[in-house]
Amino acid sequence: MFESALTVLITGSSVLLFGYWFRYTCLLILSAKTTRDYASEVAMANQLSFLNVQTRLREQGTADLNELHASLDRDYALLTYLIHHTNGANAEFRIEDRMLQINYRLMGMWCKMSRRFSVEAGRQALDEMSMVIAHFANSMGERAAVGAAA
Repeated sequence: MFESALTVLITGSSVLLFGYWFRYTCLLILSAKTTRDYASEVAMANQLSFLNVQTRLREQGTADLNELHASLDRDYALLTYLIHHTNGANAEFRIEDRMLQINYRLMGMWCKMSRRFSVEAGRQALDEMSMVIAHFANSMGERAAVGAAA
C-alpha cells in the first residue's frame, strides 16, 4: 500500500515537473530575439493576420475571441505548410519547433476551455499562440534570407 502511494506521488510530481519544464522552455524559446525580425515581412508577403490579432488583443475593447482564434489557426496552417514544403535541407522542423507546435495546440485547447470562464485567460492564450506564429514567420524569413544569400 505504501509503495503504491509513493509510486503515485513520484509519478504525479514527475508529470508536474515535466509540464513546468515544457512551459518554461516554450516561453524561453518565444522570448529569444534574433538580430533581424522577419516576421512582419513574412506576414505582409503571405497576407498573415497575426500582427493584427496581437494589436486587437492588446486593445482594451472587447474582441471576438472566436474570430481571432480562427484567424490564428489559418495563419498557423499556412505557415506550417509553407515551412514543410520549402525546398532545401532546412525545411524540416527542429525539436524547438515541434515543441512550439505542441504548445500552440495546447494553448488552443486552453483558450477554448478558459474563455467561457475568463476572457482574460482566453486573451493570454491567444496572445501566446500569436507569438508562436510570429516565431514561425521569423524562422521562415531567416531560412529564406539564408537561401537567398547562398
